[in-house]
Amino acid sequence: MRTDSPPTSERPIEGAVLAFIVIIAATALTAALGGLVSGGASDPWYQALDRAPGNPPGFVFGLVWPALYTLMAVGACMVWRTAGSWKGSDSAMGVYFVQLLANLGWSVLFFGLHRPLIALIDIAILWVLVVAMILEFGRHSRIASWLQYPYLAWVSFAAYLNAWVVLFN
Repeated sequence: MRTDSPPTSERPIEGAVLAFIVIIAATALTAALGGLVSGGASDPWYQALDRAPGNPPGFVFGLVWPALYTLMAVGACMVWRTAGSWKGSDSAMGVYFVQLLANLGWSVLFFGLHRPLIALIDIAILWVLVVAMILEFGRHSRIASWLQYPYLAWVSFAAYLNAWVVLFN
């Protein structure tokens, strides 16, 4: 069932508010933990790497990721609202939360543990999960699904950057 308008049945607002808090908190926690692990410009290991052509300066990551996390959370909230419950959105929300774990896992593997090959495997899994999330979101809201395409593009670009590190370091 795909619709871009809220369901017609009346639901208590408290359930939606709690669901949105859970979605936003999980997304923000993923972003915060990933940021703590990702040293970027201040990480000597990262600075010593041969990085891919087109690797953006560090401040770009600081601009892009908050926007992507916002789009993810907004899309997830739209899906939950359209579905009306966790049960109604269980497949889409399940993929959403699993991809958050894979997203965080990449930061830990690449920056925290300095394991770019394992991180590349993780980002390949993340890419598949983002595609699955787009498809699942699309069952509930076309707009929520569209909001995830910038994330898919960025994960694709990040996979290229990660693959370069694996191949040339």
